[in-house]
Amino acid sequence: MAYDTKDTIDQLAGIAAGSAIDRARRGREAARLGAEEAYRLLLLPENPGDVSLTERHAIALFVAGLHQDAGIITHYRHLLDKSDPTDGALAPAVLKAARTGSINGPYGRYPEGPLTREDKAGPAHEVERDVAVLLGERLTSAFNHAHLLVLRPRESSAAALQKLLDAGWTQTGIVVLSQLVAFLSFQIRAIAGLRALNAAHQTASVAVPAE
Repeated sequence: MAYDTKDTIDQLAGIAAGSAIDRARRGREAARLGAEEAYRLLLLPENPGDVSLTERHAIALFVAGLHQDAGIITHYRHLLDKSDPTDGALAPAVLKAARTGSINGPYGRYPEGPLTREDKAGPAHEVERDVAVLLGERLTSAFNHAHLLVLRPRESSAAALQKLLDAGWTQTGIVVLSQLVAFLSFQIRAIAGLRALNAAHQTASVAVPAE
C-alpha cells in the first residue's frame, strides 16, 4: 500500500523529502510503511469496533501528554478535536490528566525474585476525581492503565486488567488499548530519535571545516 511522500513520523519529526534522513528511512521502506499502516489501523480505522475513534484519540493524546512532546500533543489534540462529540470539551480534561500523571520513568516493583534489586519507587497514578467525572469511567480506567503500561510496566498484573473489565472494557478492547499504548511509545521514541539525527546532520552539513 502506497502512502504520501511524507508519512506521520516524517511529518512529526520534521524530515524533509529528499534529505539524507529521508533517504535512510526509505532504505527500510517496509518498516517505514509498516509504521504508517499501524498508525492508520489503530488511530484511523474504518471500523473502530469496541474502541471508538474518540477513545482512541483521547488515549493517544494522554500518552503524548505523558511524554511531554509539544508537537505530538498538537497532532493528537487535532485528531481528538475532530472526533470529539462534545465540541472540544474533552481535550482539556485529557491534557490535565496527563499533566498530573507525567513523571520520569519507568519505575515500580518487580515480582519477588532476582529483579527486585532494580525496583524503583514511584507513585501509582489515578486520574483526579474532578477530571474522572468529565472523562467517564471507561476513559478514566484506560488512562490509569495506560499510565501503568508507560511508566510502571513492572507492576502489570491480572488485577490491573480486571479494573478495565469492571469499567466496561471488552477483552478485544483491552487488546486494542494495549496495542495503542505500545505503538505510541514506539512512535514517540522514533520521532525523538529521528529529530536528533536530523539536527545532528544539519549541524554537520553547515559546519565550516578547519583550514
